[in-house]
Amino acid sequence: MAGYENIRDKGFNTLTTGELREISSRGGKASGEARKRKANFRKTLNLLLTAEIDSPEWTPILQELGLDSTLESAVNMAMIKKALLGDVKAYVAIRDTIGQTTKSDKDLDEQDEKIRSVKLENEEKRQRTKKDEESSLGDIIERAFMKRDEQA
Repeated sequence: MAGYENIRDKGFNTLTTGELREISSRGGKASGEARKRKANFRKTLNLLLTAEIDSPEWTPILQELGLDSTLESAVNMAMIKKALLGDVKAYVAIRDTIGQTTKSDKDLDEQDEKIRSVKLENEEKRQRTKKDEESSLGDIIERAFMKRDEQA
């Protein structure tokens, strides 16, 4: 559940504007630190994966395939080896990584059609809402003028 219901009984309604601002500030700083940690983790992992290795098991195979002998290549080869030995999870991880799907072309076309339909419905709703708002404003103005004319 989102919104006010999550914090209703936590005392936030009794805090001053300054206290709320301080809490928001601390939350923003913590969020920035978390993003920085995640970015550093990705950077470190990328550096490690691209590091050259000298593995007697993988280097000859990778070089024969014309690939660099990196940790990333060795991990990929290990996944392929597991998949070849019947590990379905390894196969699914490989399939998902390279972007293959289990859906047929018909399923994908149907999904695209549904998305187009929903977008069209949303656009029609926006236009109706805008038209309703415009007519509502016009009605309000017209009623105000009619009321003024009646009082005069």
